[in-house]
Amino acid sequence: MPDPVLTAGGLRKSYRSGDRVIEVLRGTAMAVAPGESISIRGESGSGKTTLLNLLAGLDASEGGEVRWAGAGVTGLGNNALAGLRARFLGLVFQAYYLIPEIDAQANVLLARRMLGRVGAAERARARELLIRVGLAERGHHLPAQLSGGERQRVAIARALMNGPRVILADEPTGNLDEHTGDVVIDVLLGVCAAEGAALVLVTHNPRHAAKCDRKLRLHDGILMEV
Repeated sequence: MPDPVLTAGGLRKSYRSGDRVIEVLRGTAMAVAPGESISIRGESGSGKTTLLNLLAGLDASEGGEVRWAGAGVTGLGNNALAGLRARFLGLVFQAYYLIPEIDAQANVLLARRMLGRVGAAERARARELLIRVGLAERGHHLPAQLSGGERQRVAIARALMNGPRVILADEPTGNLDEHTGDVVIDVLLGVCAAEGAALVLVTHNPRHAAKCDRKLRLHDGILMEV
């Protein structure tokens, strides 16, 4: 068996609500194999987004550790973590977070600009990714000229721009109608498989979850296979 590309062990996170302390994650653990797809479901407020934020290094846990390709990232400074994240992870959110003043191709290239110079090879890759997500003729359209599903496909292409080992997707179809959401999930799974990127998908949709290699549920702060 190949070594996991992403692991988490003993993750703990709590929040204060008035006089109460609410434990959202209670020793949560998981391992992601290279290239596999994993879905995570759970009730609203169960901590799914919190877990993804910890896996991405966007938030700090109160216990446990996260490892990217075997290297511990818990406790790294923001600058070091940002550089590693840009190379190792791709992030897809419910909101598309596209820059409205620049076109689709330039939005995809933003991920590469975080790592330095953008040249002809990088522009060619951005065009290729837009073709692969079904936007061959939309690269020079502004976000306002695209539908919601098209904007999310631009966001998927951007997440894959740097050849990440893992894609973390947090309710990527939450703003889309049922049919468009189905199309976007198929695109996401397809391009991740083609790129050899593992996918961790947080979703409320049981049909979308069922398309992944492994299905997990977050309940009472613990991840369980379903």
